[in-house]
Amino acid sequence: MIIAAALTFLSTLLGGLTSIKYKHRLNIILGFTAGVIIGLVAFDILPEIFELVEQNHIDIMLPMLAFVVGLLLLHIAEKALLIHGSQEGSYKEHKHPSVGILSALALIAHSFLDGVGIGLGFQISPGVGVVIAIAVIGHDFADGLNTGSLMLASRNNRRKTLIMIFLDAIAPVLGALSTLLFKFSNPWLVLYLGFFAGSLLYISLGDVLPEAHSKDSSYKTIAMTIIGVIFIYFVTQLV
Repeated sequence: MIIAAALTFLSTLLGGLTSIKYKHRLNIILGFTAGVIIGLVAFDILPEIFELVEQNHIDIMLPMLAFVVGLLLLHIAEKALLIHGSQEGSYKEHKHPSVGILSALALIAHSFLDGVGIGLGFQISPGVGVVIAIAVIGHDFADGLNTGSLMLASRNNRRKTLIMIFLDAIAPVLGALSTLLFKFSNPWLVLYLGFFAGSLLYISLGDVLPEAHSKDSSYKTIAMTIIGVIFIYFVTQLV
């Protein structure tokens, strides 16, 4: 379990550093990021919700309500931050650094739960733990990439971006270690996944895609979004 958690740390960190190194092509990175997030919701989180709902005989409306709450809550929080910062330019500058931090924190919370998934998998059996770890390592590179690109897109400086990338990288390690202390209840996991899926979808459609196309509306950006979706699809199918 420790080795798996360490690999998720390295995968996430590498993704985050990649976003900084190629920040001059931020529109391309953001286009890919948007596709990755959409794919993550469609091919990873929602199927996981449906599987847990069926296995535990949970009312599907509960995670769907959490989905809507996650989407609307992030929307309200973002707009509140923008209104608070409106004196800086009366909405002329749409992006505010706090928005990037808020989005990064949502991704960090997801990375923590990724680590919890690894730990609980190893509680079931080493084989299950390894399979879950492969899945997490496979998309944690994208998580780090998303965290870095969202911070940079919201005009956060390099220092703050590196801090968030590091927190995102260490989160799955802490999540895995936390399972030595408790067991996560499936009904609560379903609600969290629904909430997180809604917030992620808002980040992708409300922030990432508009920002990507504000910098460059070329077909390259659209193509990278499609590639991001396809990438996550194959990652989830392979694991």
